[in-house]
Amino acid sequence: MNELLADVARRATAYLESVPGRRVAPAPENVSRLELLGGPVPEGPSDPADVIRLLDEVGSPATVTSTGGRYFGFVIGGALPATLAANWLAGTWDQNAGYTVTSPVAAALEEIALGWLREIIGLPAQCGAGFVTGATTANFACLAAARSALLRRAGWNVEESGLFGAPVLTVVVGGEVHVSALKALAMLGLGRARVTKVPADDQGRMRADALPPLDERTIVCIQAGNVNTGAFDRAGEICERARRAEAWVHVDGAFGLWAAAAPGRRHLFEPFLAADSWAVDCHKWLNVPYDSGLALVRDPSHLQQAMALSASAYLPSTFIREPANYTPEASRRARAVEIWAALRSLGRSGLAEMVERSCELAARFADGLSQAGFQVLNDVVLNQVLVSFGDAEETRRVIAEVQRDGTCWCGGTEWQGHTAMRISVSCYQTTEEDIDRSLAAVVRIARGQTG
Repeated sequence: MNELLADVARRATAYLESVPGRRVAPAPENVSRLELLGGPVPEGPSDPADVIRLLDEVGSPATVTSTGGRYFGFVIGGALPATLAANWLAGTWDQNAGYTVTSPVAAALEEIALGWLREIIGLPAQCGAGFVTGATTANFACLAAARSALLRRAGWNVEESGLFGAPVLTVVVGGEVHVSALKALAMLGLGRARVTKVPADDQGRMRADALPPLDERTIVCIQAGNVNTGAFDRAGEICERARRAEAWVHVDGAFGLWAAAAPGRRHLFEPFLAADSWAVDCHKWLNVPYDSGLALVRDPSHLQQAMALSASAYLPSTFIREPANYTPEASRRARAVEIWAALRSLGRSGLAEMVERSCELAARFADGLSQAGFQVLNDVVLNQVLVSFGDAEETRRVIAEVQRDGTCWCGGTEWQGHTAMRISVSCYQTTEEDIDRSLAAVVRIARGQTG
């Protein structure tokens, strides 16, 4: 085992050292070699060292270097050094984080990390959390809490009686609601097509003046960080109207919630603190390894009512916070380890600097594109940039050729009638040099110049 782990450490270190000089998207010939990982089911055991060698030699060249500084697709961060190392250690521990008795350290780290986050973001002191896989599951858990709370208020226990015959709930979303929230609504039986959609403005923000009448059986889903533009819904007015109507406000803050950690951007998120629940990814802007998100609920009892396991004779029953009572899963990995490591290693100032630097680098990219004569479509208030290179066909050409070129990776989107390239600066490793090198490649390709 010692030799095997030492070999893995050597291979992993070599991979990390290769990242700055690698293509961002793997070369086609390396992708085609992945078939070497398949074949017939092995008839017998293999030497673990041979398994790791094959995985590294064939798998590593076919990875996307999204952990590097020139990946700008979707909203994908890297993995901070402390979080990657903590992930390795947690894998060695192999803890079941469902209960305190199965992992005292995992339960303690959840409590500590939640306390730090409440203070950094400014969340209510009593706010509870479920440590989940990502924003989709966080939206699911938060909206399950909302469904449970509003139906209980109407005299209906949805966990016991289901939705058959239940009072009707109304769900209000913005015109540019993210698909993860709609997926969560579908899984909860609330329906992705039954929602009331409120028109969006020219930056993708829900128009507060177009809200329908709200009541005590209404869930309003708002966004902190539009996935295309980075814009924030007008939460102050929306939350005030919802409060008067006793409606529930849920915030999809997958990456935008982290704006609250940076003093220069905090004003964007401040009004969202009046909401009832918040979903956030940690494997985005907090830069921890994948499979990490948080479902945050103002009143933790609502989350517990929606997520708690039914009583079983062998499961522990205690008066302390049991992690399994706040997430859809029971047995699961210890996700809080990496979140704790990120916050411990960065501290308040390091987290603020990482968020602010990403925003400044996004603005640098946008300014360079504008100066080169291309149309930036959004107000760059956060870490997202939308750019058009002309008509739809030309923009798609540029996106495709940028992805093939390998200098950087940017995705495409359709937004308010425009075909656009979407640039997201989310990785702690991104530098001004990365931006300038990527900008030069994008401009060269857009102008039809050869490399």
